Formats: sequence, structure tokens, C-alpha cells
Amino acid sequence: MKIVFLTSRFPFPLEKGDKLRVFNQIKNLSDNNEINLICLNIGKVKDADVNELKKYCKNIFIFNLSKMDLGINLSRSLINGLPFQVSLFYKKSYRKRILGLIKNIKPDAVYCHLIRMSEYVKDSNGCPKTLDYMDAFSKGIERRAQKSSFFILKKFLRIEHKRLLDYERRIFDKFERKVIISEQDRNFIPHHEKEKIVILPNGVDNEIFYPLDREKKYELLFTGNMGYPPNIEGAIYAAKKILPLVHKMNPDAKLLIAGISPPKEIISLQSDRIDVIPRFSHIREAFAQSRILLAPMLTSIGLQNKILQAMAMKIPCICSPLANNAIKAPHNSCILEANTPEDYSEKIHLLLNDIGFYNKLINNAFEFVIENYNWKSINKKLEETIS
Repeated sequence: MKIVFLTSRFPFPLEKGDKLRVFNQIKNLSDNNEINLICLNIGKVKDADVNELKKYCKNIFIFNLSKMDLGINLSRSLINGLPFQVSLFYKKSYRKRILGLIKNIKPDAVYCHLIRMSEYVKDSNGCPKTLDYMDAFSKGIERRAQKSSFFILKKFLRIEHKRLLDYERRIFDKFERKVIISEQDRNFIPHHEKEKIVILPNGVDNEIFYPLDREKKYELLFTGNMGYPPNIEGAIYAAKKILPLVHKMNPDAKLLIAGISPPKEIISLQSDRIDVIPRFSHIREAFAQSRILLAPMLTSIGLQNKILQAMAMKIPCICSPLANNAIKAPHNSCILEANTPEDYSEKIHLLLNDIGFYNKLINNAFEFVIENYNWKSINKKLEETIS
């Protein structure tokens, strides 16, 4: 099968969840299919990153977006009524060129990753189109609006929420097939036939994420793309709400905050008890040097890749129920859920002082993630859906 992949970012390096999803989809589907990648990208893509994708793609076409393009696109969103999430990535002159490429390739299927790219192909015919919603963007924006205390930002987010709700509903009928990352996200799509959306979670690459023997420098780890607001919120919660309580029972406990693009408010958390490290040689080193992963996500949507990666590396995870909703790992058997800083602190103390329970939890979690979140089996289902 000849497939065209449309993405809003070049899917390498793997420092963001959407890139991780697309890269592994392309990698697995390339075994039996011809992959043609058409993507937008903000800024220039490194040759080394392009070479990594050439291993799996017959053709790669990159359309760059400049800062001026982004400014113009956002300004147009005030007029065209599109969600800012969509308008930011839509350049009218690129649409004709992208449709021309698709016409020349003559694919058997078009796979559109995220609603950000749907404007380019929503009205095209000739072969079946699959839309990967991935996350319910509208729900994520709604949660951020509810928590925002800044009036102007709150108003902006409410407008975006309303636009996203309308767009996620309207775009549904423009694509023959639809997929999404979790059942909870599917339930948030505002369409009366949302049950037709196929659930395709993310997986974990066990050739990359596996137990490593490293010195444990940190008791606690929070990781993720630190330019993403829910991760910023979660990291601050871990540092300012949870860690002070942990120190009452475990005074020497250290927290590692690892992830690209940390803003000033995250960098300022650096202290003798908190290390903020934007980059490792590989993010698995951050896991391997830590005893416990914290995922106190308060407003996120989708599926937390960090939890799957921790499980695969036999690192126990304490998370919010919201973070576990998509993964559905058995509570107290494979994962620990917590609702308050006090609850997190008690469970951290338990894991740090009960080695028997610690080992039981990580072994159960390891078996759970291997059985339920394997990229090859997940992407086999994707291949069947697309075709």
C-alpha cells in the first residue's frame, strides 16, 4: 500500500509526544508499505534528522513555516474563524502544492495527523483519508481555561475552546476513517457518531526503553516537554506542593525535572534539592537515574508516554487519576494514584521504604506495558484501519 503521511512537525527528534507517535507509526508501517511524508515545520530541519526518516520513507517533502508565517496565520484566524490550533499551521499557498504532490504520488491512502493538517486535504478526493485526532484538543483547552487566572488568557482560551468544539465536530465528516489515542479522548469528540473513531494508543519501544543499571541520583523524576503548559503546571506542583511534604519524612530526597524548553519559572526551581536539566544524551538516562516517576497531571489530555516509558524501565509511577485514565493501569498493582500533595507524599514514602512493595509494583507494571502497549501490534491495527 502506498501511504501519504501529513504532519504538522517533522517527526524527529522524539522530544514531543506527537513526534513520537508519528515516528513509530511510520517506522512500523514502512515494513510492508511505501511511505511518503509531507510535513510542515517551524524552522529548519537538520540533515541528520532527515536522514533518520529516510530509512523509512520513499519521499520526504518539508514545508517550512517562518515566524512571519505564524504571525500572519494567527492574524487570519481572527477573520476566518478557524481554531488558532488549525489556523497557525495553515498556509493557503502550501495547500495547492501539497494537493499537487498527492496527485502525483497517487497514494492508496492519506493519513492526516492532527486536525492542524486537515484544512489541506479535507475536500480532496481520490483515495480514503484517515484523520488522527490523537487528542481531544477542545477538552484540553477547556481545562486550561477553567484554571487560568489571567483574564485576557482566559477569554482567549474560551474562544479557542468554542472554535475547537465546532471544528472537531465538522471535520469528522470530511474523513472516511478516524482514529484517536484513548477512549476518554474519544468521548470528548462532539459528534454523534464518535463511537466509530478507532482507538489507537501510543506504545513503547522496548529496544530503547528497558531496565538500565545506573546509580540512583534522584528519588523523584518529573519529565516531559517543558514548553507544554500542563507539564509546566505538573512540574511546579511536584516542586512546590509535593516535595516540601516529602522532605518531612525523607529530608535528603532530590527531584529531577527533565525536558526540553523549560521556561524561566521552571529554571528558577533549580536548587540544592532540585535539578532542572533540559537535555540528556537520551531521556531514558533521566529515568534510569531516578527511583520514582511523578506524573501529577492536572489539565492534560491524551496519553502520558512518560508513564509507559517508566513502566518499561521498571521505574514505579505515582500519578493523578487523570493521567491514568487513558492508560488504565490497575491502581495499587501496576501504578499508584494520588489526589493531594499529602497523598503523593505518603505513597512516595511507602515506595522509598518498602522494597518488597516497590519490586512487586515495577514487575507488575513491566508485564502490563509489554502486554498492552506494543508498537507493532498497535500499528498493525492502524494499517488495517487505513486500508
